[in-house]
Amino acid sequence: MNDKWSPREVVHRDYSSHPPAYAPGYKTSVLRSPKNALISLQNSLSEITGPVFSRDDLGPLDNDLILNYAKEGLPIGERIIVHGYVRDGFGRPMKNTLVEVWQANAGGRYRHKKDQYLAPIDPNFGGCGRVLTDENGYYCFRTIKPGPYPWRNRASDWRPAHIHFSLSGDARPSA
Repeated sequence: MNDKWSPREVVHRDYSSHPPAYAPGYKTSVLRSPKNALISLQNSLSEITGPVFSRDDLGPLDNDLILNYAKEGLPIGERIIVHGYVRDGFGRPMKNTLVEVWQANAGGRYRHKKDQYLAPIDPNFGGCGRVLTDENGYYCFRTIKPGPYPWRNRASDWRPAHIHFSLSGDARPSA
């Protein structure tokens, strides 16, 4: 087995269609882009074992962002379903992976004390959810379409509507 594998050899993608990580005209890419070539590191014990979650730790509405925080009514916004599959580098399903999401409300405001955008907080929308993938690596969330919001990159820049994802689960060697 080759210890010096490249992800490009394992995952077959057309990398010519991806934008470069470093775009000098885009201020934040200067700070976020790697300055040196990537290096391969040994996995740590926590990456190999990882935390163990069970379905008992999740509530029945944890993946329903429309109902999981609703108080007196329903959140404002267009209803959407966000779903997909979690796969490893070889395309194999990753079952029991914890998928967490968080997002702004329909007006583009996060339920966070540091978010000072002038859009109102929706009292019926918490903006976060979680679910475990099934045996096929499948996950599904019911939510609202998040709104865009102004961003301090340049005076007239706006972040487009987006949803943040975090994945936790058993580590699996990629090669």
